[in-house]
Amino acid sequence: MAVPAAYALGRDPDESARLRRQSEELRPETVALLDRIGLAPGQAAIDLGCGPSGILDLLVAAVSPGGRVVGLDVDPRHTALAAHHARQLGLAGVEIVTADARATGLPTASFDLVHARTLLAPISNPAGVVAEMARLARPGGWVASQEPDCEYSLCYPPKPAWDRLHEIFLAGFGRSGADPLIGRRVAELFRQVGLDDLTAVSYAPLYPPGHSRRTVLPDLVRSLRPMILKLGLADERELDEVDDEVRQHLADPRTLVIPHLMMAVWARKPGG
Repeated sequence: MAVPAAYALGRDPDESARLRRQSEELRPETVALLDRIGLAPGQAAIDLGCGPSGILDLLVAAVSPGGRVVGLDVDPRHTALAAHHARQLGLAGVEIVTADARATGLPTASFDLVHARTLLAPISNPAGVVAEMARLARPGGWVASQEPDCEYSLCYPPKPAWDRLHEIFLAGFGRSGADPLIGRRVAELFRQVGLDDLTAVSYAPLYPPGHSRRTVLPDLVRSLRPMILKLGLADERELDEVDDEVRQHLADPRTLVIPHLMMAVWARKPGG
């Protein structure tokens, strides 16, 4: 299967490692989301764009015993890592599928929960993914998404290098076909495909010194570096300088940082 090129953050080992870290970084928000949805033993759930680990272990815990969990990703390297991850943890009832989240080929109305996290932001045609999510959900089932909204960020005390890095990120991410403001649009996309009983919440965590997500902005810019250079948004020297300056600033325990907002949205498919 060919891997679509329209994934803004690249497909190298560093990006895979970042996605593995992200699974743990965003675990508290995901636990809160699943608690609110209230999956039951014996139900079926799918994690679209699961990457190398996703939320597979949390879904298994929610639907066991007797439940079914599917992890799906378009990148065969990620699905191989996800399968290994599931085996390592001894996750029962997990199936890993390599397919495009916009056209999974899975049967309609198969899942009590269809979930995606940070999948809509870096790809083209997020509306196509949402339409597929709604198709996969059973009548009365849930569709849920967790997506960033990157317009707002806080770094205090102020640092010009942080402002410049944020500017470079927004420009590079947006011009690569991604949407750095997708978080605010998810509820609208859900309504457009007919989902109802919708709830949306926003998180703005302050990441403490030592937390791996504290450096998510410079980490993302590193992932985007080839695109940034290609577009002429900055040169190698400037990227190195602002990266070093921002990381030094974030290493100071007195610095407060909120890299972006995170929106969690969940809604039901009518019927059931």
